[in-house]
Amino acid sequence: MTVTLPNEYGLVIAAATSTFFVNTLHGLLTSRHRKAAGVKYPITYATAEQADKDPKVYKFNCAQRAHANFTENLTPFLGALLVSGLKYPVYAAGLGAVWAVSRVVFALGYTSNGPQGRLLGAAGGSLSDIVLKLTAAYVSLGYVLGW
Repeated sequence: MTVTLPNEYGLVIAAATSTFFVNTLHGLLTSRHRKAAGVKYPITYATAEQADKDPKVYKFNCAQRAHANFTENLTPFLGALLVSGLKYPVYAAGLGAVWAVSRVVFALGYTSNGPQGRLLGAAGGSLSDIVLKLTAAYVSLGYVLGW
């Protein structure tokens, strides 16, 4: 089987590349909150007791959890994006852009307002992610069945 990339596949690559910068944003937010909270390396999370006593420590835990959630979701998102883009590059790139922007909203909301602050970004990210995954499944099936 030969796979030919559509002319618009560059848009898919651009959407994938945008996630590098979203990851950098997460790292900066986590580092800023780590420093403000005084949580030393290699401690990944402060204890619940520490977070209950100090709002800065709580915000660090929120920033760290937002970053972990991003990295947990990045690999499946990229796979779905790259596969979907083989047949539907503009559609996939648009969904990829929505996902990346939603993840920025998620990060900023979570680090500013705790778990409740993540909900708007989570909604946009989840919706675009599931559509990309379903599209990737459809594209994959098409390659398997030859249509």
